[in-house]
Amino acid sequence: MAEIKDPENTILMELKDGTVTIELMPAIAPGHCERMKELARAGKYDNVAFHRVIDGFMAQTGDVQHANMENDYNPRRAGTGGSELPDLKAEFSKIPHDRGTLGAARSQNPNSANSQFFINFKDNHFLNGQYTVYGRVISGMEHVDAITKGEPPANPDRMISVKVAADA
Repeated sequence: MAEIKDPENTILMELKDGTVTIELMPAIAPGHCERMKELARAGKYDNVAFHRVIDGFMAQTGDVQHANMENDYNPRRAGTGGSELPDLKAEFSKIPHDRGTLGAARSQNPNSANSQFFINFKDNHFLNGQYTVYGRVISGMEHVDAITKGEPPANPDRMISVKVAADA
């Protein structure tokens, strides 16, 4: 496991194959980082499916409304919902969408990100300046690479648990 420099701004995501350690970037995207920690601390990300996983592109998850595989899971609606919290304003930066970065998923409206996010499988620089980058995988990327692919996957993988390292 990677060395955790700032436990309050580090996420531990448990997947079927192991732990993914994510370093958040509160100096770059404070609102998005706070939202991820708030939802993680409330247990909202636990058991949420990876509902859109495109090989060579990214793995998307975080629909806490429709994609909790233990509570009212709706595969047809997974990817259309968010949390009960208000949408976030875009926090675009010069940080590129490199392999392992977290991007905020949203609709056409740049200020519509809520709870969903994606992890880039490769450098996706065509997304730069269009989606908020607010974290980076610092260990366990091999577990992200092993997530079942599909739009949606027939048997989706899930985030078993998501915790703030300071609380773990």
